[in-house]
Formats: sequence, structure tokens, C-alpha cells
Amino acid sequence: MSETETKMSLVDHLGELRIRILISVGALVVFSIISYVFAAEIIDVLTSPVGKELVYLAPTEAFFTQIKVSVVVGFLLALPIIFFQVWRFVVPGLKDSERKYLMILAPFAYIFFLGGTAFGLFVVIPFGMRFFLSFTSANLEAMFSLNSYISFIIRILLPFGLIFQLPLVTTILVKLGIISSEFLKNNRKIVVVSIFVFGALLTPPDIISQTMMSLPLILLYEGSIVIAKIIE
Repeated sequence: MSETETKMSLVDHLGELRIRILISVGALVVFSIISYVFAAEIIDVLTSPVGKELVYLAPTEAFFTQIKVSVVVGFLLALPIIFFQVWRFVVPGLKDSERKYLMILAPFAYIFFLGGTAFGLFVVIPFGMRFFLSFTSANLEAMFSLNSYISFIIRILLPFGLIFQLPLVTTILVKLGIISSEFLKNNRKIVVVSIFVFGALLTPPDIISQTMMSLPLILLYEGSIVIAKIIE
């Protein structure tokens, strides 16, 4: 291949990457706008575990919180389109077997991500809020700022969506022969410690949030060992 052909090929790839990015950003903007229409209802769902009205401490806090929620929900809705654009960009360089596995795993990745966020929203957060609200008393009343509460929720939900990808990542690595079930079992202690460190980095700075994230991840790791054995 000549230098001119190489340069043209690189330019073509960069042009295609630009198109894929623009489509992904456009999908994010469109779904964020749609989500903004229902932002108040979404916030009602997110704040339901508190069981009381929240307050906002600045004139612009409620407005910018609605925008934040709209962007996050818009991102979740746009993920299939973003995944598809990534797929279209990388598929020419994949082998037929790799394309087959990716076509199977990609939908599951999205389903697992939504499952992780749903688990965080309907299981972890209500449990955590009951614990935190248990410290109220006759002389001590909980009063949450809307922005700080929504930021707390987002810092819980998005990491849970990511950690639920662990079984899929394990499946890929076992299929490629990079790891095995024996490898996973032998490194269990190191992984458990790493999981708690990981949970501390991704969650708000309290032991309860860290534990609520770490325990499901440990269970997913144990499930990954079972998956590895089945694949083997």
C-alpha cells in the first residue's frame, strides 16, 4: 500500500469516526430533550425513597437539577444508538467469529446495564435511605437538598450499571483464553479487596454505600466463576 493510500485510508477512518460521534451526540441531545419534558415525573420517582419533600437552596438549583437528570436519562435511552455506532465503526476490523460474539453480547450489555441501575434504584437506594433516615429524632430532622440528593442517586446508579457488566466481561475473557475459572478462584482474595477499594472510589464517602456496592459485585464475581466453568 502506498503512502497516499495509507493517508487516504486514515482520513476516511477519521471522517467515519466523526460521523459516528455526531450521530451519537445527536441521539443524546434528542433523548435528553425528550427526557426534560418528563423531568419532574422522573425526579418524583427518584425521590420516592426519601418519603418527604426536598428543598432547593439556590434559585437555579431546581432548573439545573432537571437538566442533569434529563442528560443522564437521555444517555441511558441513547445507549443502544451509541452502541450501534461503535459497532459500525469497529466491525470492519473484526473476524467473523468476533462479530458473532459481539452481536450476541452487545444487547446483553445494555440489558445488564439497565438491570444494574434498576437494582440500585429499587433495592439499594431504598435500603440505604431507610438506614440514613433512621438517625432522625425529635431534635434532629433530615432535610435534603434536591441537587445533592440527585447527585447522590446518580453516583449510585451509574456505577451499578457498570458493575453488572462483570459476567459479560468474564465471558469474553474466558472465550479468548485470557483467564480461566481456576484463575478467578485463585485470585478471589485480591479481587474482594480490590472490589471494596473500587466501591469506595465510586460511591459517596460512607461505609454503607461502599458495602451496598461491593456485596453485589462480589456475588457477580462468584457468578462469573460459575459462568467460566460452564464455558470451559
